[in-house]
Amino acid sequence: MKVVLFGVVPLILLTAFASLSLVLKVSVWGFTPSKTSPEPSRKEGFSNETAIPTTTTTTNSSVSSPIVPRHRHRHPLQVTTAIDDPPLKHRRRRFWSDLERLEGGLQRARAAIQEAMNGSRLKDPDYSPDGPIYRNAKVFHRSYLEMEKQFKVFIYKEGEVPLFHDGPCRMIYTIEGQFINKMEMDHKFRTHDPHHAHAFFLPYSVTRMRHFLPDLRSFGRIISDYVDVVAGKHPHWNRSHGADHFILACHDWVNLTLSFAHFHPSYNVDSIERSLHEVYGMLYPGPYSSFYVPELVRNSIRALCNANTSERFDPKKDVSIPEINLRSNKLSGLINGGLSSSKRSILAFFAGGNHGAIRPILFEHWKRKDQDIQVFEYLPKGVSYNDLMRKSKYCLCPSGYEVASPRVVESLYNGCVPVLISKDYVQPFSDVLNWKMFSVMVSIEEIPNLKEILMRIPERQYQRMQKRVVQVTRHFELNSTPKRFDIFHMILHSSWLRRLNVRIW
Repeated sequence: MKVVLFGVVPLILLTAFASLSLVLKVSVWGFTPSKTSPEPSRKEGFSNETAIPTTTTTTNSSVSSPIVPRHRHRHPLQVTTAIDDPPLKHRRRRFWSDLERLEGGLQRARAAIQEAMNGSRLKDPDYSPDGPIYRNAKVFHRSYLEMEKQFKVFIYKEGEVPLFHDGPCRMIYTIEGQFINKMEMDHKFRTHDPHHAHAFFLPYSVTRMRHFLPDLRSFGRIISDYVDVVAGKHPHWNRSHGADHFILACHDWVNLTLSFAHFHPSYNVDSIERSLHEVYGMLYPGPYSSFYVPELVRNSIRALCNANTSERFDPKKDVSIPEINLRSNKLSGLINGGLSSSKRSILAFFAGGNHGAIRPILFEHWKRKDQDIQVFEYLPKGVSYNDLMRKSKYCLCPSGYEVASPRVVESLYNGCVPVLISKDYVQPFSDVLNWKMFSVMVSIEEIPNLKEILMRIPERQYQRMQKRVVQVTRHFELNSTPKRFDIFHMILHSSWLRRLNVRIW
């Protein structure tokens, strides 16, 4: 009996060991394990990457397709085992970089804006854009909502006050300082993490440089050195060659006349202008800040008051912003509206300096020539500039040294229909607003016939235009704390539209 047991027990143990070896070769799910492929390498220059399983990459690394198990068709009565099935590859884990996630969100925004063309009007608790003042109100509203939902801006911390992170908040270049300061204090659109940013803001002030740099030759060196520092410390400039970066300046130049007068107050401005005209044959505006960095003027988004296409302003890439002349620190009470359209007794009004190429022609034909077209170089004592605007049906806005004029916004604030007399000028926010619906555009050649042109406009058409002026003023309003659809948000929206036109990844 003992002999039998000693023979059987080893046989049982040997059989169990062989069965266990077979089971270990086959998983409980019936798949033969395979070697795990290494995870795809992450792209350099990005962090905070999130792993998203379920896909394997194809030959194009930006497109992935789900794994679909392939089953062989067998006879219904055929008995199969797990060993008969071919081994399936282990699923890889797809890593989306920060840039891929951002571009994916922008692509969804583009699709939503495209669908809005044929969609219904959206409801909004504050304001729903509607009417002929917009090129497409539904598309603008959807784009604006997508901006509020997604758009993030990173402000480079490099640079010191007063040339950087600050700007003038009064007088004719006030929009420069107002935007920089409000952008610095913003919590909704500003991000402190560059990996979450869609756009990058270079916060230098052209006006501050004009005031604090006596040597204009150092102007270009500061701009180019600043971009070099930013490109050396951060990967984002080199990644896009500056295409997702933007600057804001009322004028992208340093006026030699004003710069010389600032540092030499004993000289008269008129004598300086005459001297420059004798030397250069024209009023030489000075160097353009963005031209010192070729990629800045060629690729980057430039938000400028001086939106002159003859000076390399590109409406597809650059942003035209309004010029505002803020004479005090108060932002309240700027919008008055003036008298109703039926009580405005003056046909057209203008008061301003006689400079540039267009205004001398205007003065030649209309200065103190007609009571209906009131054109002044200097207003009589006791006469209010704003009061005359509020009493006028049309306010003349001829270009001066540059194409932009603060009278455009002043006209809107006072409920006066602006008459734009310029050449090569891109109107502010014209990517959204249809200026022909609330303004009159007159060419330089038509200045002698100005009264006839305005008199031909029917009264009913003028009244409609005047009501649209009141409606569109919302988008030019300057607030201490920015409000939806105001000038601060409209500048951001125009920058957002340009960013949507760029695909970096």
